[in-house]
Amino acid sequence: MRVYIPVTLAMLQQLVAAGSIQPLSGTAFAVTPTLRESYAEGDDEELAEVAIGEAALASLRLLAAESEDSGLPLRRAVLLADAPDADVTPRPDLDDAVVRITGRVALSQVVVAYVDNAAAEAAVKAAIAVVDEADFGDEDAELTVGDAQDHDLAWYATQELPFLLDLL
Repeated sequence: MRVYIPVTLAMLQQLVAAGSIQPLSGTAFAVTPTLRESYAEGDDEELAEVAIGEAALASLRLLAAESEDSGLPLRRAVLLADAPDADVTPRPDLDDAVVRITGRVALSQVVVAYVDNAAAEAAVKAAIAVVDEADFGDEDAELTVGDAQDHDLAWYATQELPFLLDLL
């Protein structure tokens, strides 16, 4: 099953250095049967965009929880990985696209990484400051988070990740 794993740039560094990563609480996102049922129309590509968006929002929450002294730019990141179906459990009790992954995800399982460009950093920084308020329904905060979510994530092949991290 293809899963979308929310990460931060610090987590990407760990993935490149160690060759594998443990998704926080095993949480990832996917095009699940529940997600398919919740949309009246939409092909797998459109539903994958929904799952990527949910993972990018989770990446924003990870950034909010991460220490600001990492020295890395504030950018959302999402890994697309192939996980064995036996290692993935849907979690519709949390949300339609949420899945739980057991075990670590190896760099060899990662198909691609999606990472914000530098142009998104100001919007991401603003969204990090208000993501909790947005979760509780503050309309201004929701708009600020939406501004960050409006930035498209750039696509990086796995062999490009060490170079991307070196250039930050």
